Amino acid sequence: MIGPNGCGKSTLLKILTHQIEPDEGNITLNPPDLKIGYLPQACQYPAKFKTSELILELVGGPEYLETRLQIMAEELALKPDQAAVQDEYDQILKKLERYQPTRINPQEILEILKLKDIPDDLLVSQLSGGQKTRLGLAKILIDDPDLLILDEPTNHLDIAMLEWIEGWIQNFQGGVLLVSHDRTFLNNTVNIIFDLDPLKHSIQQYQGNYDQYLEQFMNQQDKMLAAYRDQIYEIRKMKQDIARTKNQAYQVETTTTSRQPGVRRYAKKVARKALSREKKLERYIHSENRVEKPKQSWQMKVDFQDRKHHSQQVARIENLSVGYAGFNPLIRDFSASIKYGERIALTGPNGRGKTTFLRTISGQIEPISGSIQIGKNIQLGYLSQEQEFLEDDLNALDIILQTANLSETDARSFLHHFLFTGDEVFIPVQDLSYGERSRLQLSMLIVRGCDFLLLDEPINHLDIPSRTQFEKALSEYNGTVLAVVHDRYFIQRFADVLWILDESGSLTQSTWDDMSRINHLPPTRT
Repeated sequence: MIGPNGCGKSTLLKILTHQIEPDEGNITLNPPDLKIGYLPQACQYPAKFKTSELILELVGGPEYLETRLQIMAEELALKPDQAAVQDEYDQILKKLERYQPTRINPQEILEILKLKDIPDDLLVSQLSGGQKTRLGLAKILIDDPDLLILDEPTNHLDIAMLEWIEGWIQNFQGGVLLVSHDRTFLNNTVNIIFDLDPLKHSIQQYQGNYDQYLEQFMNQQDKMLAAYRDQIYEIRKMKQDIARTKNQAYQVETTTTSRQPGVRRYAKKVARKALSREKKLERYIHSENRVEKPKQSWQMKVDFQDRKHHSQQVARIENLSVGYAGFNPLIRDFSASIKYGERIALTGPNGRGKTTFLRTISGQIEPISGSIQIGKNIQLGYLSQEQEFLEDDLNALDIILQTANLSETDARSFLHHFLFTGDEVFIPVQDLSYGERSRLQLSMLIVRGCDFLLLDEPINHLDIPSRTQFEKALSEYNGTVLAVVHDRYFIQRFADVLWILDESGSLTQSTWDDMSRINHLPPTRT
């Protein structure tokens, strides 16, 4: 399922999973006890939990589940009429049953999704976005559903995990309904596209993957445009014919006298014919058969304003190790020189320190060892993966007015380029979709002006047209970009250099072609 940000994709998934009631109609499951595995767009967990505690809560272990089952059995004996207690007892019992050799082994799932490697004492708040997503996926896989409903499952996942998820979906025997803006992922996983049209408030179905959908959609648009042009031509011909007929009747009437009744009767017939054709044209213009002019949804406009730079070296990194106090370094002894205008994509396994690396370069976290020297007069622009710099109770207009010295009129005009129109500029951040928040973060970055962009998963949550516009803007931007990104389609078109982080915390420089040969990834497209 694809469509622009804010058109209702996530809302529709929440309706299908009974989290929101529909305004009209109903949803029927067949069979009624169909088991649905739902992955929300952003997996939220209690931040105070330690990771080991959260995994036990979500997945459980035999001893943990047996203890919980005994506690719930005692509570059920005291409250036999409470359905919630009975449901929780049943759920724990089902989880315990899955530890039998003939059922799914949760420990194997944790191993596959690389969740067993996370330190037990690490707080959930310190987990990366990819680790949070993989926790959600682990719960779904262990629950063994009949139908998967996945809201942007590729967000924050590294390339290796993306490929594993693709293979798992391809082999999954049940149905899958997913929302995604990852074009490579869609090409490798789906055989039907639902396109949500916010202008017509409708859903159009297309057979095939994303590339096949795009071909069908463009052919459809071409046919509609051709039909619309033919219609304009026909309407113009009909109007010219009506005008000629009216003029003919008028000429006869003005050049004859009452002594020529036959000729005047003919003129009146011609006038009635013109009037009849006018009514026919009016009915046609307002009929359902009239072809509407194809409308294109307005796409986000991104225009990075370049500032005059003062040196070819933007940053110098020497023997840098990053991480958190009390833990082993996530990245060790990395040295590099970043030149003006370079396009660097940083990729690698989730939870290995990519976000921490960007935060260290931006000065939010002190390095464990080594040094970072940012060039003189270089203006950093940092886009956060977690969107934590957006205050929930502020709206888009408030934020832009705080960020830049603009009048309210200029600020609203600027936000218009990021698809915040009319009263949408007054919607609080907490009520915006994740895609809308991403657009707002981009607007903050651009209105400031910068030489060196640090982008942490910049296209997560952006719809496909917005991703295309963002890619185009970066290609025209003259400054330096270091982006943490896992979208293979984006990497092939964006990166001059790849920085690849491995499991050991070693960061090496490479190219996309080298990486594709190692990981059997698709070759670069021309």
